[in-house]
Amino acid sequence: MDLTGATWRKSSRSSGNQGNCVEVADDLPGAVAVRDSKDRRGPVLVFAPASWAAFVAQAKRR
Repeated sequence: MDLTGATWRKSSRSSGNQGNCVEVADDLPGAVAVRDSKDRRGPVLVFAPASWAAFVAQAKRR
């Protein structure tokens, strides 16, 4: 998947974690990409939007 045009963002709650967070690009057609903010050239996980939404919804309940 070509991620050249992806717009990556971090959670506003990540500022106190000494950089230990993930970045999400949810502006891709039919996909949501996730990467480690400390290794921006490293591996990227790609999810279907519905799967990502289900994950986020479950995480918010915890």
